Amino acid sequence: MQSDTFVYAFDHSYEQAPRQLVDLLGGKGANLAEMTTVLELPVPPGFTITTDACRAFLREGWPEGLTEQITAAVHRLETQMGRRLGDPANPLLVSVRSGARHSMPGMMDTVLNLGLNDISVEGLAEQTDRRFAFDSYRRFIQMYARIVLGLPGEVFDKRFEGAKLLASVETDGDVPAEVLEFVVRIFKQQVELLSGAPFPQDPTEQLRGAIEAVFRSWRSPRAAAYRTRERIAHDLGTAVNVQTMVFGNRDDNSATGVGFTRNPATGEAKAYGDFLVNAQGEDVVAGIRKTEHLIAMKEKFPTIYDELIAIFGRLERHYRDMLDTEFTIEQGKLWMLQTRVGKRAGAAALKLAVTMTDDPVIKLSKEEALLRVGAEHLDQVLHPTFASTGHVIGKGLPASPGAAVGKVYFTADDALDAYNRGEDVILVRMETSPEDVHGMEVSQGILTTRGGLVSHAAVVARGWGIPAVVGAEGIEVTGKAFTAGGITVPEGTVISIDGTSGEVMLDELTKVEAAPPPEFDTILGWADKIREGRLMVRANADNGPDSAKARAFGAQGIGLCRTEHMFLGGRLPLVRRAILAATEEEEHTALAELGKVQRADFEEILEVMDGLPVTVRLLDPPLHEFLPSMEEIITAEARREYVSEAQQALFDAAKHWHEQNPMLGTRGVRLGIIRPGLYRMQVKALVEAAVSRQATGGNPIVEIMIPLVVHRNELAHVRRWVEEEIEAARHEHDLDIRIGTMIETPRAALRADEIAEVADFFSFGTNDLTQMTFGFSRDDVEGRIMAKYLDEGLLPRNPFETIDAGGVGELVRIGVERGRATKPGLKVGVCGEHGGDPESIRVLVGAGVDYVSCSPYRVPIARLAAAQAIILADPDTDHPVLH
Repeated sequence: MQSDTFVYAFDHSYEQAPRQLVDLLGGKGANLAEMTTVLELPVPPGFTITTDACRAFLREGWPEGLTEQITAAVHRLETQMGRRLGDPANPLLVSVRSGARHSMPGMMDTVLNLGLNDISVEGLAEQTDRRFAFDSYRRFIQMYARIVLGLPGEVFDKRFEGAKLLASVETDGDVPAEVLEFVVRIFKQQVELLSGAPFPQDPTEQLRGAIEAVFRSWRSPRAAAYRTRERIAHDLGTAVNVQTMVFGNRDDNSATGVGFTRNPATGEAKAYGDFLVNAQGEDVVAGIRKTEHLIAMKEKFPTIYDELIAIFGRLERHYRDMLDTEFTIEQGKLWMLQTRVGKRAGAAALKLAVTMTDDPVIKLSKEEALLRVGAEHLDQVLHPTFASTGHVIGKGLPASPGAAVGKVYFTADDALDAYNRGEDVILVRMETSPEDVHGMEVSQGILTTRGGLVSHAAVVARGWGIPAVVGAEGIEVTGKAFTAGGITVPEGTVISIDGTSGEVMLDELTKVEAAPPPEFDTILGWADKIREGRLMVRANADNGPDSAKARAFGAQGIGLCRTEHMFLGGRLPLVRRAILAATEEEEHTALAELGKVQRADFEEILEVMDGLPVTVRLLDPPLHEFLPSMEEIITAEARREYVSEAQQALFDAAKHWHEQNPMLGTRGVRLGIIRPGLYRMQVKALVEAAVSRQATGGNPIVEIMIPLVVHRNELAHVRRWVEEEIEAARHEHDLDIRIGTMIETPRAALRADEIAEVADFFSFGTNDLTQMTFGFSRDDVEGRIMAKYLDEGLLPRNPFETIDAGGVGELVRIGVERGRATKPGLKVGVCGEHGGDPESIRVLVGAGVDYVSCSPYRVPIARLAAAQAIILADPDTDHPVLH
């Protein structure tokens, strides 16, 4: 294929399977071509305009040569169908749909029934009937005006609702032909009034306008927000699919629907979906009418139901996965409009992955099964559930499992505002649309009064793991309140929704931890076998309960115990006494008391992690963090408030320890050198805790980590007196204690060969390493700059969420390589937040680290991601441990 070819027919003779060309054809176009050429399914003919064309359009405008290629493709389509766009006697109508590489349900634009005008609508009426023809024209004008011309959709919605009142009907399908003709005239008047030009009658002009609108929709705020959430690159662009229209709204022997080959919420091996008789596809997704479950087709369209189920089976065997489809029945004939690998809830993803390894047809390997499960799927099955049922005031369809509690808000903007105020939010809508995604993504749960199990709200919520209840018809939304069960619930009221049962409750219910399905342990067991001997997973934990949770989730030790967290709460006065000490004796007394509570903390952690390594980081933050803030001092002085002698001493100490750039100042090893008593106390408490554990039959494995070292001499200096404290405190006990350092600066990574001379292990603190490599203050940049950088494509990812492979990742690789050049077999870990991020783990596996460490609830995700990284790094390697 030539690089200047922008248009390919669905039935093009490809040199490879079309579904492998998703980068060029987009997901929808690639699968339409696959169904047409490989599977030979009943697909309405059409053609795809490539992602190359979109990217060129977004860079420079309409690409040279594209018009001629589209003209040729349209002419070929007209020849195939025996009809022409705009033909006054027998018009060809087409749909214009987006189709990006990655599925983005509802985020970009679609135009249906394109090709109708004042003349061709009469030809369509002659071929069909007037009600159908003018209903199609009404839909086309309404959609084209909003999507292509950018006119407010509510103007047309209100006028159509008024027309239904005029006709005394409730549903769109019951509006008679004469009223629809009136609606078309009103719609055209509104287009001319609002746009200053008549509604376009030339089908060629209509087609170009629709294609440009789909291209532009790639940059719409809702699409950009969705890509940011899903970590989809902003520079991919979308393909456009122009396809012959088939009509599910032709008559009562016609229908349209969305179907999954298996249940996307549970993974059950049964077809799942919704359909509507005498309707178009947008009606199903938008939830304007109540849909019927797919099983009802068995009675209404028995032959077509059997044909559809057979196609579902063919699709599953071909793609070896659960598929999401769109279909239309036109006067008794089935047409397939789309297929793609279906989005699924966490429990479904686990069940599908495991059961498909035993499926005699699909024969999924366990390596493939592991790659089918994402971090979000594991996260979802750990979502809490309700401890009990509350006062049920309504019930809908259980669209996305999980329990959610929050205050109700009725618009996406209000939901976002409430979230920014720190509130938990339940977004309540009649139905959601792509314009609501910014409110949906910050919501604890979503409740809609319309829509089915494949509505926009259901699909997006399942993909994002947000509990959702949809189609709760007994609930009526009016302004900023809803009514259910005779109770009015105003904005700001706390409710609970259960996305597993579909119940809506007027209570703030208590949530309890979920019990993951059995497939959870199966998948992680396979993952552990893959990564055995390659990458361990530890946890960041600072107390007994967190350590216990981490071990329950499969952590193989603690990679980071932040001792400063033990200094807060009731211990703060002891820390302040040590800081304020005027003499060595006062400091020694205060530190001795602090050491007692630290020892108890360490004993609890070592007991929980018995037999596993525990890496304890000595105090890292600067001392000002334990003292009053400068803002507090300035305010008190400005107001001339009374300050006690003790408070004044704290204020004076805060001023003394105040620094312009404290995170680059007296912290970490530097603080240990200036105030060695702090570090000596911590080492003594830790060793005494280990001795105590050993005396009771325990097996403590201790690693002492000295933070923020930038030079070999620093570590050698501190190591000497750390070893003195170890020797003095262990009382001849044979303890396994190692001393290492945290690599947090570019210099430390670059001079790792020298630092390794006096280190037993390295742990990369990638949070600080990222700050120092980029020159970003995380607290300031993430709140003020990062969103702009991501929106503008100035950075591909937030480097604090996913490691910067070319910069920070390269420093890790260099540090590992140089450290091991000095000390072969040097153990190296990563304990920044990147240790729980799947994309980062792939980079870290390549860098050769021995373990990653993350928060307890990310441990299962890290276990899975580590195995996936190893499989992807060696795709041709057989893993006999799984067979």
